[in-house]
Amino acid sequence: MESFLRCLPKVELHVHVEGTMEPELYFEIAKRNNITNPFADVNTLKQAYENVTDLKSFLDLLEKVSNVLVTSEDFYDLTWTYLQRAAADNVRHCEMFHNVHAHSSRGVSLYDQFDGLSRACNKAEKELNMTTGIIISFMRDKTEQSALEIFEKALEYRRYFVGIGLESNEINNPPSKFIQLYRKAHEMGLHCVAHAGEEGPAAYVEESFEVLKVERIDHGIHCMDDPLLLKKIGQSQIVFTVCPLSNLKLNIVKTIDDLPIKLFLENQVKITINSDDPAYFGGYILANFHIIQKTFHLSMEDWSQLTKNAINGAFISNERRQDLIKELIIVSENHK
Repeated sequence: MESFLRCLPKVELHVHVEGTMEPELYFEIAKRNNITNPFADVNTLKQAYENVTDLKSFLDLLEKVSNVLVTSEDFYDLTWTYLQRAAADNVRHCEMFHNVHAHSSRGVSLYDQFDGLSRACNKAEKELNMTTGIIISFMRDKTEQSALEIFEKALEYRRYFVGIGLESNEINNPPSKFIQLYRKAHEMGLHCVAHAGEEGPAAYVEESFEVLKVERIDHGIHCMDDPLLLKKIGQSQIVFTVCPLSNLKLNIVKTIDDLPIKLFLENQVKITINSDDPAYFGGYILANFHIIQKTFHLSMEDWSQLTKNAINGAFISNERRQDLIKELIIVSENHK
């Protein structure tokens, strides 16, 4: 099973590029930009990562760490470092969240953000044989007006991103708060996803696909609290991007056993396994595969289905989709 999991042609649909910042890279970028930082050394920052216990403490730390990202080169280095690490886990396609809302709000130019990201993505396609997509994300604890203003400016760089997402604190920030933003995104032909049902209730999941008309739900685990909604989702084409180590680290669940993996599979929910913010949460995508396998003892057929869910849920061409399906078939045949 170990060889099979490693060889699977992985599609990562839920990873925040800011959340891939390893402490060593943070200090390298801070030094280059002459930024005074609040962390004495690499070990101090590693300990800060370890001390994260919930979503708020994580978001507070993430903001401090991300503040060193200023230039195109910073975004390039961050993205390229992650893509190389993902390739080591045999990620064949990944769609990264980029928090354009946060970076633009602190004065970082859109050009520098997209130039750095796109150069790394182009290099990955040439050197790693990996395809990529960028999803620009907006912070739900900010106003919709601020999101709309940044979205309008970001449209100048439309060629660099495939869709929009919604992240940050769910509590008291329902999806419907951003209905105008999502309406505009749909008008522009962009793909739409949203974080929902992580800290927030199952109702936020339903609101995301009924009101915002999203194609994917990021996290979504609190759907287990609503059997009727769970059945409805199982009958739909909605894909869920589940992030096990993230849910454990942030105390969304007390143990991995508490994740509704088997319940989702029994209800034909199209779940995928992802890493979220791997530098902070103790593992990249393969580590998340391992913890799910160790806990739930899935079959090879289950893993093939999870991989198909990710391939079919990706925002890629039909040609690329078929290529990945063929890779999956070959891996499955070689591990019978």
